[in-house]
Amino acid sequence: MPEGWIEAGIAVLEKIRETQGDAIERASEVCAEAIGAGGFVHLFGTGHSRIPVEEMFPRYGSYPGFHPIVELSMTFHTQVVGANGQRQAMFIERVPGLAEVILGNFNFAPKDAVMVFSASGLGAVVVEFARGARKRGLPVIAVTSIAQSKAGEVEPEVGARLMDEADIVIDLCTPVGDALCRLDGLPETPVGPGSTLASVAIADAIKVRTAELLLARGQLPPVITSVAEVGRRRSDELFEAAYREHARRAAHSLAT
Repeated sequence: MPEGWIEAGIAVLEKIRETQGDAIERASEVCAEAIGAGGFVHLFGTGHSRIPVEEMFPRYGSYPGFHPIVELSMTFHTQVVGANGQRQAMFIERVPGLAEVILGNFNFAPKDAVMVFSASGLGAVVVEFARGARKRGLPVIAVTSIAQSKAGEVEPEVGARLMDEADIVIDLCTPVGDALCRLDGLPETPVGPGSTLASVAIADAIKVRTAELLLARGQLPPVITSVAEVGRRRSDELFEAAYREHARRAAHSLAT
């Protein structure tokens, strides 16, 4: 049982709970405003930061209003080398100008919001995605590691960090190198990354708090729910209702 990493992960979650509550609350209010008004909270991340994007919607315990945006060229890692390899993905996410091409595929309404996930917050695509969203008048929520971001250098052609382009910054509370455990005899290369645990925890905290705010207003969309919870018929009804609602919002957001 790898208790060292589990203990370190719990410490990260406790730090998030102790220090990021206000930011999570403000982010949830922004999300509730957007979803309650019939808009989208557009979610974006590259690399392994696609994981919290997919955590938000669609899956059990989630609901329409969160719009996941991921580019396979920057998030498809399983082949590692060769075609679609990791080297290409890491190169592409540093290419200036690509974010505007991605953003150009969507119509953003004034009622929408944007949430960008990135542990380092330094890649050109995530920084420029946030910048482009703000130029379009949308509130931007950044989920990033402040320590890791500050430890890295800003690329001159990018000119900023993700957190510089955000209205609300939520700190992952993970260390500079992301990995949480240093092993005896291996001082230089720590193991066991913490940013996925942290980002998913923040994503679900926002999801739940946003649901509370929407429910209080009578604006909570259908929640995707397991057969084990509500039975096959009701589960199917909720899935279809959620997909229809997502499709309705998506129809307005896709640029043609």
